[in-house]
Amino acid sequence: MNTSLDILHKRAKETQKETQKYFQRLKKRVPKKLDEQVGAIHDEVFANTDCLTCANCCKTTGPMFTPKDVERIAKYLKMSLYDFESQYLTTDEDNHQVLQQLPCSFLGADNHCSIYDVRPKACREFPHTDRKKFHQLTELTLKNVAVCPAAFDIVEKMKARVALR
Repeated sequence: MNTSLDILHKRAKETQKETQKYFQRLKKRVPKKLDEQVGAIHDEVFANTDCLTCANCCKTTGPMFTPKDVERIAKYLKMSLYDFESQYLTTDEDNHQVLQQLPCSFLGADNHCSIYDVRPKACREFPHTDRKKFHQLTELTLKNVAVCPAAFDIVEKMKARVALR
C-alpha cells in the first residue's frame, strides 16, 4: 500500500468510533434534505478527485455482479455467460456473484478499467455516497471510508456540515 493509503487507513481507524456515533445519531433523526446535502458534498469532493491516481477500490474490494451485469459484460467481452462466470466469478457466502480474485482482473497497470463502459452497477455507484436514503447505507459507508479517500473526505465534511439534533 502506498503512503497516502496507509495514512487513509490510519485516519479512518482513528475516526471510526466518532463516525459510528455520528451515523447512529443520523439514523435516529434523519435531517430533512439529507440526501441533497450529502449529494452536494459528494459532488464537491469528486470535482477535486481523480480516481485513477488511487483505484484502491478496484485493488482491495470486489463488487457484487448482478445478473444484468454478468450478461452485459460477457456480451462486451464476446464470451458466453458460462465462460465469463467460470473465468472471473465465484459465489460468496451470501450467494452473491463476486470476483474470484483481487485486484480486479479488469484493472490495468495504469489504473484504467478495461470494461469501464460496461462495469458492474456496484462499481458505477461506488462509494455510494450520492445514493438516495443515504442514512440506510451508513454501515457500507463506514467500510468504504477505509478504502476510498473521497468517501473519507465526504464523511468528514458531513460531520462538519450536516447538523444533527
